[in-house]
Amino acid sequence: MRRIKAQEIEEKVKELFIESNLSLGRGVLSALERAYEEEISPLGKEVLKELLENARVAMEERIPLCQDTGLPVVFLEVGTEVLIEGDVKESIRRGIKRGTEEGFLRFSVCEALSRKNTWSNDPIVHFDLVPGDKVRIILLSKGGGSENSSKAFVLPPWAGKEGIKSLVLQLIEEVGPNPCPPLIVGIGIGGNLEGASVLAKKALLRPIGTYNPDPELASFEKELLPKINDLGIGPQGYGGRITALAVHVEMAPCHIASLPVAINFQCHSHRWKEAFL
Repeated sequence: MRRIKAQEIEEKVKELFIESNLSLGRGVLSALERAYEEEISPLGKEVLKELLENARVAMEERIPLCQDTGLPVVFLEVGTEVLIEGDVKESIRRGIKRGTEEGFLRFSVCEALSRKNTWSNDPIVHFDLVPGDKVRIILLSKGGGSENSSKAFVLPPWAGKEGIKSLVLQLIEEVGPNPCPPLIVGIGIGGNLEGASVLAKKALLRPIGTYNPDPELASFEKELLPKINDLGIGPQGYGGRITALAVHVEMAPCHIASLPVAINFQCHSHRWKEAFL
């Protein structure tokens, strides 16, 4: 049995929260560069140029990519051969608070009804047990604009793929520029209401340019992306070809009487980092 102190998780969470807000991953940058080459709208092309410049300045000057440094979402995958010594959830919370302070990030979390700031940026934490003796920490900094545009539904089972496709396209057309396109679109199918929502969030974490290993879902992803881009919303809603950079679909079994579907958007500032302990 391998032992890990909870304080090690705290330190790593702090580092990941800061770094996720200062530098885009290479995969996201490459996707934005390709989008710039493929965009046909002069205004859309100019927007993408500015987004790439923004990413460069943020990384070189070590300042946040966006003023909304996000609500932190942590996925913790703990190996069954690992014993964590200490309070894991409290260590994650402390790591986020320290990362906010030391990284000069924004305290974006408040009490739901009173709207009083908690001054701790309380994270959303998901735990999974996995085989092995490692701990994997995935940290997603989730901005309010993209999250506000996201939705979860329970469709009748006969809606099928065509119903899901119509739902996705209708929602993207409705929200327009609000989630700050170009987007990464995460779609969770199955489970139940909250299960589909977690699947959709996890779908955002797959590297851009990869497809679901299930051939049917991979085909669905490839079918949806051009249809989304045909909507003409374009970068930041100014019109153009590139409304989304990628569509990622994850699926789980569900009840025979329902078809849960969640659609979770991530903006062009797709901020996530991971580490292993």
